[in-house]
Amino acid sequence: MDATALPREDPMTRQGAPTATGRALRRGAATLLCAGVVGALMTACGATSGRVDGARDAGRAFQRAVAAGDYTTACDLLAPRTRQQLEEDEKQRCGQALAGQELPKALPDHGPQVYGRQASLDAGGQKLFLSQFGGGWKVVAAGCTPRGDDKPYRCVVKGG
Repeated sequence: MDATALPREDPMTRQGAPTATGRALRRGAATLLCAGVVGALMTACGATSGRVDGARDAGRAFQRAVAAGDYTTACDLLAPRTRQQLEEDEKQRCGQALAGQELPKALPDHGPQVYGRQASLDAGGQKLFLSQFGGGWKVVAAGCTPRGDDKPYRCVVKGG
């Protein structure tokens, strides 16, 4: 009898019943497929290291400027609407207005949480919120504390 005429045994099934080898192959294929899908989703939704680094660096620069009393530099790191809102609320230029705010002087406790073009940093028990603009990351709110479940943060400095 010719060997090519014999039916080949499929490792996935033996006469319709799954074999141990077939089950293992299916599990392995399913695991790889799931890992690939999860990896693709994380890459699509996750922040690139450049965005994380940019948000972290901007947040640290803002906190260092506030801690050093360099309010001109700190004001340069504020988002335009945040700076405008601060000046309108306090009825004085940004540097003077920012000096009068009770902002934490501590550097961020750890890296930022980045979600697309938005980020937050924990610093001195408060939150710092940033957004990515064409010219880089800017602080949109600072000195933020939670107000409870499902309520927005209360921020010392915030945009309109």
